[in-house]
Amino acid sequence: MTYQNLLIQDEGKIRVITINRPDKLNALNKQTIRELEEAISDVEKNPDIRLAILTGARAKAFVAGADIAEFSSYDSFEGEDLARQGQHRVFDRIHHASKPFIAAINGFSLGGGLELALACHIRLASTSAKMGLPEVSLGLIPGYGGTQRLTQLVGRGKALEMILTADMVAAEEAAQIGLVNQVIPPEELLATAMVLANKIASRSGTAIEQAIRASNASYDHTQNGYDVEITAFGACFGTDDFKEGVSAFLEKRKPNF
Repeated sequence: MTYQNLLIQDEGKIRVITINRPDKLNALNKQTIRELEEAISDVEKNPDIRLAILTGARAKAFVAGADIAEFSSYDSFEGEDLARQGQHRVFDRIHHASKPFIAAINGFSLGGGLELALACHIRLASTSAKMGLPEVSLGLIPGYGGTQRLTQLVGRGKALEMILTADMVAAEEAAQIGLVNQVIPPEELLATAMVLANKIASRSGTAIEQAIRASNASYDHTQNGYDVEITAFGACFGTDDFKEGVSAFLEKRKPNF
């Protein structure tokens, strides 16, 4: 696929996906959602890619929300469909992806942009990043999982404070409340994300997939997370990665996954 709003670059086993609409602060429009859906699918299907980094073009914004002009005239049914389709096609697919997605938050991460970062497995933020869910100032609420994933990360009280006030939090506070994993100088953000990504890529891909599945089950009330973990643990024993990992350990060498 030829992308209009995404830049795709592979660095070894790592794919860097850059949302490239800097004149719109990388806002998510329909075209970008479609392209993200395809890009996520490509990561999942490509055996040479072990994980992906998501970031935004230029330093000002990761993703500064959705493109409001596109849905300003929607009615209730169209609004519900917008949220449902976005969740199904992009946000839930990242959340449940078998390969990790790292968000490198390089500036404003607002509304759908923060929800995109929340869907990722790990979040790194530049010191200049600011994050928030400003939807109530538009007469809306977050529609791409923000009420759920933010609550899971930072707790109900802080999540509701952010959602109900529409206030932004700076990177340092985001780290303190558990919203991001690390805060990094802007000029070092992508390099730090690459170091982390390469470390993850050196581990067992089959084990990482099972670990994500078991971790996600802890948020799914239809599943017993402990049972999912037990099953996933057992499944690892039947993999070539397990054989290689144990052999490497006993032979006192690095495994070759």
